[in-house]
Amino acid sequence: MIEVKNLKINVWEKEILKDISLWFEPGKNYLILGKNGSGKSSLANFLMGNPSYQYISWEVRIDGKNLLEMEVSQRAKSGLFLSFQNVPEIPWVQLWEYLRIIYNNFLTTHSPEVKPLSPFVFKRFLSKYLQELEIDETFLSRELNVGFSGWEKRKIELLQAKLLDPKYIILDEIDSWLDVNAFQIVAENMKKINTNNNALIVITHHFKILDYIDFDTVYILKNGQLQKSWGKELVKEIIEHGFE
Repeated sequence: MIEVKNLKINVWEKEILKDISLWFEPGKNYLILGKNGSGKSSLANFLMGNPSYQYISWEVRIDGKNLLEMEVSQRAKSGLFLSFQNVPEIPWVQLWEYLRIIYNNFLTTHSPEVKPLSPFVFKRFLSKYLQELEIDETFLSRELNVGFSGWEKRKIELLQAKLLDPKYIILDEIDSWLDVNAFQIVAENMKKINTNNNALIVITHHFKILDYIDFDTVYILKNGQLQKSWGKELVKEIIEHGFE
């Protein structure tokens, strides 16, 4: 479980989150809603270890361990995964080699007796995931996200989640700017990676995702504060009356 208690965050001396307390439990799914600028992405970036966010008061634990004492790589190896709202482009790094490195690092951390996959074996292993996400194999030789469309970047983010099978999967507006067909592929693959052993934590402005994923808890942020938390019936109230 990820437990967040009395969290306050500043960015460049500006208060972003104000006394936030919430939790994320494997086997359950969470929807984080709120207007633009309410602090949703700031919470996600902070949990993943973005150094721009300074905590003022806090208690954040992941499976009983102090999350804030961990480097970003340690957080990832502990099962925390973040799909960025704005996915960065990284030149000079081939996509397939990047995927092989993160997979082997994650694999050998949790199963030291397992040998890392060779380039040849890894490409064969990867093929089924490429088919599921309708990713052309030629993408593997391209530089990481360089020149990719928004839709292509979304698929690569989901591909990483499939490979790593993380325990806590934060998806920051992964369903934004997609046409109907693209949204359906994303939603169906989100459903596939969602199991009783992990938690989906979805930040979104779109309620169509509810047709694919069952959410147990809805958190609403407003002006950096936790405005309300409730079951998925809260979404119906928002659809009818808005965030106010």
